[in-house]
Amino acid sequence: MSSEKINLDGVKETLLLPLWGRAYETQKLNPMLIDTTAVQIIGSINYDFSKIEQKVNPLSRASWIARSIYFDSKIRNFQDSHPNGTIINIGCGLDTTYERVNNNKAVWYELDFPDVINLRRKYISETDNRLFLPFSVFDKAWYGNIKNKENVFIMIAGVIYYFEEENIKLLFEKIGNEFEKCEIVFDYSSPKGVKIANRKVIDDGGMEKSAYLKWGIKNIYEIERWNTKIKILENMKMYHDHRKRYPIQKRLGMFISDALSVMSLALLRIE
Repeated sequence: MSSEKINLDGVKETLLLPLWGRAYETQKLNPMLIDTTAVQIIGSINYDFSKIEQKVNPLSRASWIARSIYFDSKIRNFQDSHPNGTIINIGCGLDTTYERVNNNKAVWYELDFPDVINLRRKYISETDNRLFLPFSVFDKAWYGNIKNKENVFIMIAGVIYYFEEENIKLLFEKIGNEFEKCEIVFDYSSPKGVKIANRKVIDDGGMEKSAYLKWGIKNIYEIERWNTKIKILENMKMYHDHRKRYPIQKRLGMFISDALSVMSLALLRIE
């Protein structure tokens, strides 16, 4: 583990938010998610997390946990059906999903900018079935590193809303051309949610304004019009499965957030 002071800017700095959220949740008396690797990394990073702990809205922290639980469930389902399949983690940052759900048979590829992958290597190791790809998701070169392009599952956590819609359309089109019948799990926001998230998460968390979210969509089923290959399999409001586990005050905030579609979760297939 490294204690070197990290230097991230803009969108890249936001990778620390869900990492800290998972570590925070793990150390609760009755955690909804256990991520001991996140706790270890947080303890090793030379970064002042106090500004995050003091300023981040508890609902934002709860959303990171809800997202992880949803993603973990979908990946487990995929591995049950395709134990030797391919899993691609786009914008992996310091994500630790692998530690929680890896079945030691599927091959994982974890993709992010070269400087982020360099940071990742200081705290997380590659294995025989876990390979790091130092590329932008829009650099077409990374596709050539994927050996098995059948039975592919792609996770895009906390990433997609940082891009313009045209870029997202091109990404889904390229994925559809490269992989046959792949599934993608991702989180997304409504236009209203983009404004709220920028104020509540980025501003309150002390992040730079260059980390602002850009893309929001009112009706996720509209993306089926982008390409006839795209089919939405599931769509769920962020807190739908978890509101009852929180105190009434937080539950009310979650209900309002879900009513405004601030953040949601989706699973789609590109055939």
